[in-house]
Amino acid sequence: VQLQASGGGLVQAGDSLRLSCAASGFTFSTYRMGWFRQAPGDEREFVAAISESGGRTYYTDSLKGRFTVSRDNAKNAVYLQMNSLKPEDTAVYYCAATRTVVSGLQSRDNYRYWGQGTLVTVSS
Repeated sequence: VQLQASGGGLVQAGDSLRLSCAASGFTFSTYRMGWFRQAPGDEREFVAAISESGGRTYYTDSLKGRFTVSRDNAKNAVYLQMNSLKPEDTAVYYCAATRTVVSGLQSRDNYRYWGQGTLVTVSS
């Protein structure tokens, strides 16, 4: 099983960035996918998740409207489009796979597979 996140980098406040996560080694289309982030000194927090088909998306309230999660099951990939980035968005971003119920999507303990993370740094 492998989840390879990419697309991170150094950007300025107000910029946009699109993260990608390539999955292999498991039946991608049968898993809900999530994005989490972890800033230095903080716990890993939920960002967004998407249903198996991509028809339903879920976001942490503070990021609704700026971040968009999507997936392409033909490519075994999930994406996170981040707009109007702020310095407080600086973190390592992780993709993860789960079969948990909707009410469990925000808990990192419910995710079975994790990627290695990609660093996003937003300068002011």
